[in-house]
Amino acid sequence: MLQRELDDGVITLRLAHGKASALDLELCHALQAEFEGAAESADIRALILTGTGSIFSAGVDLPRLVNGGKDYVQDFVEALGAMLQALFVFPKPAVAAVNGHAIAGGAIMAFACDYRLMSGGRIGVPEALVGVPFPPLALEVVRFGVPQQHLQPMLHLAKTIEAAEAKSIGIIDEIVPIDNLLNRANAIARQLGDIAPANFRLTKRQIREPYLRDAAAVASVSADEIDAQWASAEVHQHIRAYLERTLGKR
Repeated sequence: MLQRELDDGVITLRLAHGKASALDLELCHALQAEFEGAAESADIRALILTGTGSIFSAGVDLPRLVNGGKDYVQDFVEALGAMLQALFVFPKPAVAAVNGHAIAGGAIMAFACDYRLMSGGRIGVPEALVGVPFPPLALEVVRFGVPQQHLQPMLHLAKTIEAAEAKSIGIIDEIVPIDNLLNRANAIARQLGDIAPANFRLTKRQIREPYLRDAAAVASVSADEIDAQWASAEVHQHIRAYLERTLGKR
């Protein structure tokens, strides 16, 4: 599910959960535990998040979602939010080494990091096509990661874009060949890790705090409606139709 390697204070977490490292309840729990453990560990000064093969993460495991039942959906949405929170507020440097396609939740994990490298594939948030609403924090992470002038087209048109375009509009920082991706990610992680930890933590928190406040404010008035949409039969039918169109399965 997850492979971890610690080298001189830099922990590399590799998503290795099936072909697409799709996000399900168990993977979200495992990621949250790793992020929170790394945040507390005196032996870790920076984190690299990467994937396996040609896919970083294809986002939510949609077949599992529509077949898991109401209790699974509720547990999953809560776990997804908790995992993204743990990554977004991670108090140390976090580098996304995006080895391939980063779609929906995969893109959001990359946006939550401090520095984003990409070797190829597509990145974007096609939730509008899938038919599910963004949980409040997930949308704030997208708002944080996507420049304002590109935010609404990416959201409403459900765009996924190639690495070169992602670099040109500022949602990734560098394009790096796959055979050098982790070397470059390690170099960036160590450069950021050399910043005085307290200064880094405070600056990062100040940058991100407004997004956390906005997510909390939206959740206070819309969380029940959003949760109901994720669990609704109508939305699940829309997801099944999307899966049939895109993957040939229901």
